[in-house]
Amino acid sequence: MRSIRDVLSQDSASLRSALALTANEARLEVQILLQKTLGVARAYLMAHPEQPLSEIQQASYEAMLQRRLQGEPIAYILGEREFFWLSFKVTPDTLIPRPETELLVELALGRIPVDGHFRVLDLGTGSGAIAIAIAKNRPLAEVLAVDVSEAALEVARENARRLGVANLSFLRSEWFAQLGGQRYDLIVSNPPYVAAGDVHLTQGDVRFEPVSALGSGRDGLDDIRQIILQARGFLEPGAGLLLEHGYDQAAQVRDLLRANGFVDVVSEKDMAGIDRVTGGAIPR
Repeated sequence: MRSIRDVLSQDSASLRSALALTANEARLEVQILLQKTLGVARAYLMAHPEQPLSEIQQASYEAMLQRRLQGEPIAYILGEREFFWLSFKVTPDTLIPRPETELLVELALGRIPVDGHFRVLDLGTGSGAIAIAIAKNRPLAEVLAVDVSEAALEVARENARRLGVANLSFLRSEWFAQLGGQRYDLIVSNPPYVAAGDVHLTQGDVRFEPVSALGSGRDGLDDIRQIILQARGFLEPGAGLLLEHGYDQAAQVRDLLRANGFVDVVSEKDMAGIDRVTGGAIPR
């Protein structure tokens, strides 16, 4: 029987070699799998390094490890991912929420009053992470989350139920197609923005994520163009639009916003210092 120490040492090396991880990344991933297997906190692993895994625990852990060695994302193996201090169910039907997307939520919350009614639209909601984080932190806001994928919407609805969010509704729609004449005080979106043929689509976690939620035409901007072109018809006077985009797309997104009549256009940097979210407003 292998001990916690043996597993951490041996399997960290295996993950590091198989997935080109750093030593710290590989050790953290093994810790995460052990925590899931044993149902303990990370501190427990440090305090009980000699504890052996039972046969059942070893089998469960090994099954998860093999999936990870094949490159499957940790989030899909565990079935969950933390985002904005909330735990979200994720499946291969949805993108995995990423830390850099928390910037989009922070910027949205900065525009939404704490003590008043405000209508927010989240386009391409996926797991519902953005919409739910906004709704949870602004309980007086009215949030609508749309996605073209019914499978993704089922995941988002389950997340909303589990997290106790009541001021949020869902609609199946390809962007604005099913919204009729509704207007909003803020539109947010983390749309597909990877260029077709981008080498990143064949590397790492994204190999397992839905391609429809990643790629967007030759330059990666097809969906962003469509959203910007149509958004004005669904925004109240003075209302804003916030878009997440690729690391090298900020200038193009700013140009698209200005060309379509948006004012106060600005890009904001993520934790890595990369222009990650760009937004603007329509004139009053």
